[in-house]
This record gives sequence, C-alpha cells and structure tokens, in this order.
Amino acid sequence: MNFELSLFELFAALVSAAGVWLTARRSPWCWPVGLVSVVAYAWIFVDAKLYSDTILQAIFAVLILYGWHRWLRNLDGSGHVRVAALETRSAMVHLTVGAAAALALGYAMHRYTDASLPWLDAALTAFSLVAQWWQARRHAAAWWLWIAVDVIYVGEYAYKSLPITAVLYAGFVFLAAVGLRAWRQGAAAPQGA
Repeated sequence: MNFELSLFELFAALVSAAGVWLTARRSPWCWPVGLVSVVAYAWIFVDAKLYSDTILQAIFAVLILYGWHRWLRNLDGSGHVRVAALETRSAMVHLTVGAAAALALGYAMHRYTDASLPWLDAALTAFSLVAQWWQARRHAAAWWLWIAVDVIYVGEYAYKSLPITAVLYAGFVFLAAVGLRAWRQGAAAPQGA
C-alpha cells in the first residue's frame, strides 16, 4: 500500500468514525457524514479486492439516503431520532434474509471473481446490510449486530493489511457499545422528549 492510499484511508477512517459517533448520539447529521465515508471506502475496497465490501458501500449509499429521510421524519423535541422497537418476528426474517444473501454473494464472489476472502467478506457484507437497515429503521438492536460484525471485520482488515481500517473497526466496537447504551436510554425516555 502506498503512502497516498494510507493517508486517504486515514481520512476515510476519521470521517467514518465521526459518522458512527453521530449515529450513537442519534444525530441526523450522521447520514451526510456517512455518505462521504462510504464513497471514500468504496475506492479503498476496490484497491484491496474486497469486492463484496465495495458493493456494500454502494448499497450503504442508498440506505443512507433512505435512513436520512426516515430519521428527519422521526425527530424528538431535542432534534434526536426517536428509537423504535424491533419485533422478534421481523428480526428473524431479516437475519434469515441476511444468511441467504451471504451464501448467494459468497458463492458468486468465490466462483466468478478473484475476491479475497469471498465467503467471509460476503457474510460480513450481508449482515452489515441488515444492521444498516435496522439503523435506518431506528432499532437499537442494530448495535448488537454491529458489535458482532465489527469484531470480525477487525480481523479481516488486519489480515488484508489495512491497519488503519482494522483500528477503526475496533473503535467501532466501542462506539457501538456506546450507541447501544444511548439508544436504550433513548428508547426508555418519554416519546415527547
């Protein structure tokens, strides 16, 4: 990896961390910051031949626009998004769809590309999409899924010699724990607050 790419990776990591921090705070500003982040990371992942992650960034861009729209319609009096409950049945359906998508994408990446870590990358991509969907729909449960996915991402990025991104994802685990706590408190607060 060259020096310019490392500096760009650092920039992308800082913007991405800012976006997650804003999400943990339930701030709608997380969405435009996140959009900058996913565009930057799409380029990094193409260079690293992590094609499922590249696809993930493109889909994240669409989900970011969706989430931003939904959040702006569900703000409380202090300008923070209201947390919404996630029904168990919906969670199970979403996780099943995530597993099926992981298998289909993993097969396609293994069979038709020179992707590095096609199965793992595909599984992380699929479940990241589930977590992002839950985040856009304002479900605190998204943070549990982000914690699980981000722990595995740390190892993947360390293995792929993306140390800045590996450290970023270790930080995401911490931020996800902070977000989980804040969102649980937000869910417990009166809805008019």
